Amino acid sequence: MARKSRDAADAPRRDPKSALANVARSAPRKGGAEGPSQRQLRVAEEIRHALSNIFAREEFRDPDLFELKVTVTEVRASPDLQHMTAFVSGLGRDLSPAQLAGLKRIQPFLRSQVAKAVRLRTAPELHFQADTALDYAMHISKVMQQPAVQQDLGKPAEPPQDAEEP
Repeated sequence: MARKSRDAADAPRRDPKSALANVARSAPRKGGAEGPSQRQLRVAEEIRHALSNIFAREEFRDPDLFELKVTVTEVRASPDLQHMTAFVSGLGRDLSPAQLAGLKRIQPFLRSQVAKAVRLRTAPELHFQADTALDYAMHISKVMQQPAVQQDLGKPAEPPQDAEEP
């Protein structure tokens, strides 16, 4: 039995217009710096719920985390869903650097627990950061209550000076 060889004439031809259409479909969104996708937001929220449930059970053997009350305020997902940054704060007080280091030490345990709770292709790497949003909001509130700022806020807006005045 003789083998058939394919030469250039026998090769299937590609339509150049369809190739351009495929490139256009796979191109990134315009603007580039848009916010996270719906999938990123949905997965991050699921991870936040899973972490909150794990922290509520308090199953940690680390001495730095003994009787630690943690609130997971937000989770941000990387575009490939391989890394999740969890913003955490303590109930009633800030987390100490030792407690943040303890969270980093138990990250493999938390990762396995999250993998059991949330069905993803791969379990994401978890990163923990102290949540400073409340501190920042309190700082802004203090600044807004200062007399100089209140005075500026109480002034009526001045009309713009036009060059065509008589």
